Amino acid sequence: MSGEWWREAVVYQVYVRSFADADGDGEGDLEGIRSRLPYLADLGVDAVWITPFYPSPLADGGYDVADYRDIAPRHGTLADFDALVADAHRLHLRVIVDIVPNHTSDEHPWFREALAAAPGSPARERYVFRDGQGPDGAQPPNDWLGVFGGLAWSRTTGPDGTPGQWYLHLFTPEQPDLNWERPEVVAEFEDILRFWLDRGVDGFRIDVAHGLVKAAALPDAGERQKKLTIEPDALPLPMWDQDGVHEIYRGWRRVLDSYPGDRMSVGEVWIGDIHRLAMYTRPDELHQAFNFRWLFAPWTAHAVRDVIDLSMREVAALGAPTTWVLSNHDVYRPVTRYADPKRPESGLRRARASLLLMLALPGSAYLYQGEELGLPEVTDLPDEVLQDPIWERSGHTARGRDGCRVPIPWAGSAPPYGFGPDGSAPWLPQPASWADLSVEAQSHDLSSTLALVKEGIRLRRDLLGGLGEQLRWVHVADPHVVALGRDDPTGRAVLTSVTNFGRAAAPLPDLGQVMLASAPVDDPAVVPPETTVWYRPQG
Repeated sequence: MSGEWWREAVVYQVYVRSFADADGDGEGDLEGIRSRLPYLADLGVDAVWITPFYPSPLADGGYDVADYRDIAPRHGTLADFDALVADAHRLHLRVIVDIVPNHTSDEHPWFREALAAAPGSPARERYVFRDGQGPDGAQPPNDWLGVFGGLAWSRTTGPDGTPGQWYLHLFTPEQPDLNWERPEVVAEFEDILRFWLDRGVDGFRIDVAHGLVKAAALPDAGERQKKLTIEPDALPLPMWDQDGVHEIYRGWRRVLDSYPGDRMSVGEVWIGDIHRLAMYTRPDELHQAFNFRWLFAPWTAHAVRDVIDLSMREVAALGAPTTWVLSNHDVYRPVTRYADPKRPESGLRRARASLLLMLALPGSAYLYQGEELGLPEVTDLPDEVLQDPIWERSGHTARGRDGCRVPIPWAGSAPPYGFGPDGSAPWLPQPASWADLSVEAQSHDLSSTLALVKEGIRLRRDLLGGLGEQLRWVHVADPHVVALGRDDPTGRAVLTSVTNFGRAAAPLPDLGQVMLASAPVDDPAVVPPETTVWYRPQG
């Protein structure tokens, strides 16, 4: 895949702590990823996105970065990273790394310097420090709440023990927000981009891409922020999606464009307004932004068709590709999310159908590790092993995201399923029920989810590669069915994808030969319930 490879790429997300452990300490590492690159190449993906591997105290799973130009010892060394990139490129895999620009760790040298400095000093201006309200400054500067629960402000304490200013942290207190109004912050991150680009990375996934700039004067957010979650309908709010972020990304685009090889960027942009989302992908800004409307669409034909229509219309107007994602390290896995509570088995069936539908769509597709195995959410982790800050910040009322971060199973009939070299226990326990879901078990089963995804990616590449970013709706009378066609530049039909969202089989007109289906198909003229079927049109 050459020029503008990202437009139709399949990208595989690796959550570094939970992918593969090479040194036996119970946590994934760069050498573990490197050892499994042949698996990803065989799966057929075009790129691997690696979550943060930087030095971090792990207040938020590595998204609290203490040093943006190094590797955490638990994950390896810069030499390990260089070897990983070299191996990936030999296997024709691109490498995307996570960048975390909204906040640093409270152990970052800049923040330590800020705490030791006086109010109003240049060191404090790198972050968002403010005096408190009230006669003694005991009240926070405004009413903002943190995404993970509690106030978004913490008060400092001076060397003599007296209370001082407050600092902003939209996530945990250990993640102080940077002040992107300061040119020094802008210059620092452009230099960080160059550091990793010089090491050969092909792109960046930008954490909290919509949060860098806050509304002037930091006004109160009011009652509406009580809905504040990481869901797209919670916006707009004064801490998110301010117009100033776009100038930052214009600068980043200039940096990326100064390097050869079609380097790219994709933003984590949680915005309900699809038009505002599309603005991040203007020609001089980010190359892509995650389409979370697709991820959160309910399991209905009407909702899914509307999301596809709206997403493609808004983004296409800017000349950017649509980016599809069903899963990541922050949300319930689709197998569990889609399940009808009265029919738990429906979750895997629906997840498989959604995966195959996603692979039929124009644009790029992002897979989260284990999604190709049909892994469910682990909902019964013991309280004492939970590490997500949401668990503590919510007062133990929300269990957080650890259930989708459990290390994936590679081989064997019992935990740790080949995750590490010596059978040592991983950082989160794996279910005993995962033996049949391991890579080894599914590699020998042509009906497995792994086989489905592998064949879907192959057909996508062979049939749909280079077709562009258009689709054609195919009329089907059944309201529970979504059918779409992909055509070549001459208008010849190449593929018809049909998804039956209903619970009854759906008879169809003759659509051609069945190439691939997410569930067994006995009659090509009938799509089983909760199933996607790919047809090769006749003629």
